[in-house]
Amino acid sequence: MREGQLDLVFSALADPTRRGMLEQLADGETNVGTLAEPHDMSQPAVSKHLRVLERAGLIQRTRSGREHRIRIDPRPIDAASTWIGRYARFWKQQFDAVDAYLEAHAKKTGKNPGKRPKR
Repeated sequence: MREGQLDLVFSALADPTRRGMLEQLADGETNVGTLAEPHDMSQPAVSKHLRVLERAGLIQRTRSGREHRIRIDPRPIDAASTWIGRYARFWKQQFDAVDAYLEAHAKKTGKNPGKRPKR
């Protein structure tokens, strides 16, 4: 995934309305009207949210006459998850190293860094 595309995915996911729409779509393809029902907003606002999701590649739209059918495309989420996973592993390693250092320091000094001194 291109860096700019990843930015679009994270930007799209930053909005709770768009995340809600994706949750609805996880149950299967639907039309725009059904997707808009739980959200208290105008049709142009719904369309704007859908364009953001579409630009990020998170949804695919098909048209049949006047009806627009929307379905989720999980590939950008998978790519974002992979990106997050790489950094999660890195930070876990960093925290594990800090824990090991603190444990070694505690054994050396006889102090337990996890406990606060009594007042």
